[in-house]
Order: sequence, then C-alpha cells, then structure tokens
Amino acid sequence: MKIEIVSKQRNELLKRNEVKFRIIHEEGGTPSRAEVRQKLATSLDVNEDKILISKYKTKTGSATTVGEANVYDSTEQAKVTEPKYIIARNSPKTEKKEEQQQR
Repeated sequence: MKIEIVSKQRNELLKRNEVKFRIIHEEGGTPSRAEVRQKLATSLDVNEDKILISKYKTKTGSATTVGEANVYDSTEQAKVTEPKYIIARNSPKTEKKEEQQQR
C-alpha cells in the first residue's frame, strides 16, 4: 500500500490541515480506515489520534482509493468541530462496541 498526499491546505479558523490523498493498493482490497490513518500519521509525522478521515472511496475496477482527511492541532479541537458520526467511524471497533452496550 502506497499513500500519496495530493494537496494540503491550512484552515486557521478550525485549527486543522485539510489533506487530500491517494492510495495505491495493488496487493489487496480497499484498506481499512485504521490502516489509512496509520499511514497518514507516519507520512505527515503527527499523532494518529489527531487525524479524522472524512471520506474515502475506491474507484470501481481499480486499485486506487482517493479520500480526504482533517489533521487537527489537538484531539479536543477535533471533538468539538467534527460531527459525531465521523468521530465514530474513525474510532477503533472496541470503543464502538462499548458505546453500543452503554445505550
């Protein structure tokens, strides 16, 4: 899996960097959000908790995925700014199960 940063733009108002990326994954299927977050964290040299992937999609019939992620200055800012469903999508599955059991 190879990740490539297509564009990176700073949004001072929301205290985040908005990143567009492309993933080439010829050896397997579409990577999970956790794998993508981990690769983005290493390539951008930031903590994985500060990255929230808003969307990513694999082009039909190809091994290329394009997506968008927001890299926040702090995890608290991410929790305030992002919708709850985006935070839930990016959280590990064990946390999701615990939240469902509490409901």
